[in-house]
Amino acid sequence: MVGARGWGAVLCVRATHRVAPTIQPTGPTRGSIGAIIGQFKSIVTKRINKLHRKKGSSIWQRSYYDHVIRDEDELNRIRQYIIDNPVNWAIDRENPDVKKKKSDGEIWET
Repeated sequence: MVGARGWGAVLCVRATHRVAPTIQPTGPTRGSIGAIIGQFKSIVTKRINKLHRKKGSSIWQRSYYDHVIRDEDELNRIRQYIIDNPVNWAIDRENPDVKKKKSDGEIWET
């Protein structure tokens, strides 16, 4: 997905995470990471609100977690985490469609 000019993002939307972007520059760097995330959130919010015919609805948590990716292995681990997120949501205890079984251990079922 192309967000701000010169930046691309890979993301996975999940109920507990909202969005997990991997941002990689493809052009000259402009502004801080906060400004870039702010612009990204603004663009996505406008598109989602337009799609759902809502005006001014907030879809984001108040803050975000940023992390500097230091090497190719770390980048690949983060990419895999993003790819695996939808599958992992099916067994996540915060997923309202997952029920906890009362037994000796914590067993989750869908």
